[in-house]
Amino acid sequence: MRLSELDYELPPELIAQHPLEQRVQARLLVIQRQSGTLIHSRFYKLPRELREGDLLVLNDTRVIPARLIAHKESGGAVEVLLVRPHEELPQQWEALVRAHRPLRIGTRLVLDGGGTLTIVGQCRAGRVVVESADSTSIEDIMAQVGTPALPHYIRRAPTAADLTEYQTVYAAKPGAIAAPTAGVHFTPELLGQLEEMGIRATFMTLHIGPGTFTPLRAQQVEHHSMEAEWYTIPDSAVRAIELARRTGGRVIAVGTSTVRALESYAITGDCEGFTGLFIFPGFRFKLVDAMVTNFHMPRSTVLALVMALGGRDLILRAYAEAIRHRYRFLSYGDAMLIL
Repeated sequence: MRLSELDYELPPELIAQHPLEQRVQARLLVIQRQSGTLIHSRFYKLPRELREGDLLVLNDTRVIPARLIAHKESGGAVEVLLVRPHEELPQQWEALVRAHRPLRIGTRLVLDGGGTLTIVGQCRAGRVVVESADSTSIEDIMAQVGTPALPHYIRRAPTAADLTEYQTVYAAKPGAIAAPTAGVHFTPELLGQLEEMGIRATFMTLHIGPGTFTPLRAQQVEHHSMEAEWYTIPDSAVRAIELARRTGGRVIAVGTSTVRALESYAITGDCEGFTGLFIFPGFRFKLVDAMVTNFHMPRSTVLALVMALGGRDLILRAYAEAIRHRYRFLSYGDAMLIL
């Protein structure tokens, strides 16, 4: 697949900069794959599109306040994005850093609001290993002075409201640097309504990292290599999936991160581990029957995944329809349901 086949023209004014006041009022474009029908709806009407016995699988990762603003002792400004704890030394963290010049091992970063980090290693291009310069843990530093790392296309500084708005209502397991935004539209009331209708929900975890947002640069899409992200699918979710399959219910993944975890499990049989699964058109789904997702950037891995499930031509037609009707795009935007 050529990279140009993942392209479309996204009007900048359609990129949502703030969340809706009421999550469930987001617009919902329903895509019926078999007929090619597109239906305009609202997210609170989701129960009308599902049926008894269906299973929603949701990613309960919790976004951490991983963005830190700092300066070198010499005065230069530095932005730090904490990615994940070091696999062998959990008191140290991998981090992306943005500075005018490359940072050397031993550089101390004084954080705005308090605290100091020291660069103690390099792990790959543009990524370093940091640790706290005193007895304060990095988790405590994030809690005190960190902010959520909003995507680059949200052209404003994070606010206190983003700590809760850029989060699903069922977020439970800290570890993501970005929200599984397809799930942001759910409320406790909507989940309760779905349950009353016999539409079950179960939870798994995939901590979304930079790999999900790394731009596709290879002209042949299949040459792209995804950075691995950690996931776990608990026994309760495995049992719920098996029950849905046995009784004729559909397995409906909420978000691209959930799709990648479920299909990784279907391929390997591993309920826990790191997955670098890159899904693009031509992929044969083993477990996911349908999905809820937001509208994604051109030339992105997540758009490739959506096209793999919905078909490139149908998805591009749906995107054109959404643009024509002025849907809100990307993380704080509207949603689609692919059936």
